[in-house]
Amino acid sequence: MSVAFTKEQDSESAAADLPDRPISPHPNLVTARGLAQIEDELAKARAAYSAAQVSGDAGADRTAMARATRDLRYYSARRASAQLIEPDLSLDTIQFGRKVTFEREDGRRQTFAIVGEDEADPTQGSVSYNSPLARALMGKTVGDVATVAGAEVEIVEID
Repeated sequence: MSVAFTKEQDSESAAADLPDRPISPHPNLVTARGLAQIEDELAKARAAYSAAQVSGDAGADRTAMARATRDLRYYSARRASAQLIEPDLSLDTIQFGRKVTFEREDGRRQTFAIVGEDEADPTQGSVSYNSPLARALMGKTVGDVATVAGAEVEIVEID
């Protein structure tokens, strides 16, 4: 067959076929801050979708439209499944939405907030409630010991 009769896929059309962002099978628990972040991202996705619709440049529009459509589907699904959870501050245990400080065997102290998946960012001091770290700490109180990554840590503070 002649090359004239084949269609080469260019980078712009390949980018227009973006796969969906994976959605976790876990419940979508969110803090008030996490819910606000999802709503902010949803608003950005709607704005990007509208901007892509009115764009007159067909080449740039396909990629922008694909990205906006993908993000709109993702954040719409995350907003629809969000379950706002407020921590019970009368309890002295580690739970969703609380910050915990623990001390490692070498004396280092670390503090993490236990939050929803979309809000989690360990570099900023927050971990997902279904992370191994959070699962090891949930339900503990100050003075309790937990095993984290094969080492013992002691809970020193819960905020």
